[in-house]
Amino acid sequence: MRTPTRWLAILGLLTLALPAAAEPGRPGPADPAAFRQRGGPEGFGPGFGRHPDGRPVIALMLRNREALGLTPEQVQRLEQLRLDFARDAIRRGADLRVAEVDLMALRQAEPADLVRIEAKLREIERLRADLRLARIRTIETGKAQLTPDQRAKLRTLLAEPWPPFRGRPSGPRAEPGARSL
Repeated sequence: MRTPTRWLAILGLLTLALPAAAEPGRPGPADPAAFRQRGGPEGFGPGFGRHPDGRPVIALMLRNREALGLTPEQVQRLEQLRLDFARDAIRRGADLRVAEVDLMALRQAEPADLVRIEAKLREIERLRADLRLARIRTIETGKAQLTPDQRAKLRTLLAEPWPPFRGRPSGPRAEPGARSL
């Protein structure tokens, strides 16, 4: 008797997941180009601390430290910014995932409490916006570490075509909070 119960639970979870995956105007893995453009499942796309083509700006600065002429102090501050943001993003991402689980539980209730569901949805969107704003603030703080000449060189680097990834699978990462800066 336990096996049918498990299958019913799995079927129930799938029926909850399918409507969200099929929302109109919300590309998913079936539309890889649009999915990558949005930056993955959380929608962290262009303007989210990345160049519009997806490049992580602080990581780009650090990879091109010689071309930009970064001082050791600048490199240290940029690396610290990246580490601090990674820690913060992990915490914020965990809060977001917990809120999503809470929402799933609210949606399973019969009858659904639409007031509580609306409040949870607003909380989730606030958490997403807070994470996005934290990333943008970190990027702007990183750019502020550069001299005007270095910022001009960075703009030149960002204007160059981006080479394809080597040695790493393409597509969005599983952890939205762990994205590079």
